[in-house]
Amino acid sequence: MQAPSVGGVMLPRGNGETIRLSRGASLTDFAEKINANPASLVAVMMNLGEMVTATQSVSDETLQLLAGEMNYTVQIVSPEEEDRELLESFDLEFGEDEGDEEDLVVRPPVVTVMGHVDHGKTRLLDAIRKTNVIAGEAGGITQHIGAYQVATEVNEEERKITFIDTPGHEAFTAMRARGARSTDIAILVVAANDGVMPQTVEALNHAKAADVPIVVAVNKIDVEGADPTKVRGQLTEYGLVAEEYGGDTMFVDISAKQGLHIDSLLEAVILTADASLDLRANPEQDAQGISIESRLDRGRGAVATVLVQRGTLRVGDTMVVGDAYGRVRAMLDDNGNNVAEAGPSTPVQVLGLTNVPGAGDNFIVVDEDRTARQIAEKRAARERNAAFAKRTRRVSLEDLDKVLKAGEVQQLNLIIKGDASGSVEALESSLLQLDVGEEVDIRVLHRGVGAVTESDIDLAMGSDAIVIGFNVRAAGRAAQMAEREGVDVRYYSVIYQAIEEIEAALKGMLKPEYEEVELGTAEIREVFRSSKLGNIAGVLIRSGEVRRNTKARLLRDGKVIAENLNIEGLRRFKDDVTEIREGYEGGINLGNFNDIKVDDVIATYEMREKPRV
Repeated sequence: MQAPSVGGVMLPRGNGETIRLSRGASLTDFAEKINANPASLVAVMMNLGEMVTATQSVSDETLQLLAGEMNYTVQIVSPEEEDRELLESFDLEFGEDEGDEEDLVVRPPVVTVMGHVDHGKTRLLDAIRKTNVIAGEAGGITQHIGAYQVATEVNEEERKITFIDTPGHEAFTAMRARGARSTDIAILVVAANDGVMPQTVEALNHAKAADVPIVVAVNKIDVEGADPTKVRGQLTEYGLVAEEYGGDTMFVDISAKQGLHIDSLLEAVILTADASLDLRANPEQDAQGISIESRLDRGRGAVATVLVQRGTLRVGDTMVVGDAYGRVRAMLDDNGNNVAEAGPSTPVQVLGLTNVPGAGDNFIVVDEDRTARQIAEKRAARERNAAFAKRTRRVSLEDLDKVLKAGEVQQLNLIIKGDASGSVEALESSLLQLDVGEEVDIRVLHRGVGAVTESDIDLAMGSDAIVIGFNVRAAGRAAQMAEREGVDVRYYSVIYQAIEEIEAALKGMLKPEYEEVELGTAEIREVFRSSKLGNIAGVLIRSGEVRRNTKARLLRDGKVIAENLNIEGLRRFKDDVTEIREGYEGGINLGNFNDIKVDDVIATYEMREKPRV
């Protein structure tokens, strides 16, 4: 049945059917699903006010707009579902143990150490590992590979534990966000002298969100002012009740620096795993797992640390990791030793991949190199299309007035980070008291103390928020991430300045910014005296051009002698001119300013309005 024409274009009319499309699909992909001509969909989009080519990746919103116009419903397939369908097309399946119940054997628990900064996470890992990670990170044989395995004795039986050495809960959550179930148990490190701190709570919330059992390591019991009982009391408020108080969370008092009670902590991890989890896997099937971290090595190419979750990975296997693939050329353990195979819950470094995979990418072993290449290429194309379709233009203070008038937002979302909790609270309180009418509300999504992190940028991306940094800056890769994703991050050192800018933005009164642009420089070769005009500089234009009625400053021996001067007169021989270009000579009059000497330099500039990006 033909639809009524949309802008003169006749199209098949849907009956509310659901069309499944992947992220970053094009109009051609949509047209194939409904047996329409892609060119006609382009015409429809033009009538709807959007210029889109037939093969261009478009956003989810655009697909839904088009589908609604034609009485279809679009379902955007999630990345995880898309990946599962891709593997199923090759008769592969990720995340399932093959074989019968008797094929499953007990595997070591995988543990992540989390907690507040300076509470001793790295020193604890160091103590557990019995080698100096802190010194070794500079580049020893026991190199940092992102994960390692240790053995401990529980009930006269040797048991292994795998530790993922992530830089904190941000990486832990980034991996979880990509569908990677990487951790079985979290160790929450809390200093006995400091107690529960903001990042302790943040780490605890991340662990709870991942639904993993928690073992609490109360560190620094040897430090003056240590109070392990206080820590137990504080964590009770957050739902972690110690066993001795009738709860089910194991607390272990340790000193990572002195190496006290480390064995008890490892035993607590094993006992928690045995009580709460069924940790079994089939070591006989083809290996599957996740990438923990990866890097590009100048001599060895792409090097990825992977955690085998089920099956056994062997040298010579063909594997796909995200959009990377290759035959395993060599495997190294955390001590740099070559290993021939790695079973469930074993971390190894893998050499032989075509490129560097991302943290949290799933890996799977396949029979043929050709299959691996096809899966990797399809994953890469899918990610590329999704990236092209992503809307990187987000709300910023400059275009807030425009989107308010267009009715696109009814509230301004803010994320506030500062150097001290007092200043953050003061800034939040002042902003929430701004009264700019009923059209828009201010909402503070998150506030905290410390640098702007990737976690903050993630939150801003998902909610079109503006990030305010008060006496703090973006940390590490957060600045690059903000620029790449189009997140507006504002830095302030004076509270009222932040309040004024946001109030002005809300009222649509943000003043334009100006920047200084250098036009040219002129070297004074001779000074002429004039009773009528004062001193006139005979000059040679060294660079650029000098124009009449522009600003100038005078430099003598590289130092600025006078600022904010005007080029009031400009002559070439006997003629008045408006500009003199590089390499030519001329005469310059600086108005009432006469303190000029031979070899002085006149630098001219103008103030231009800075384009708002």
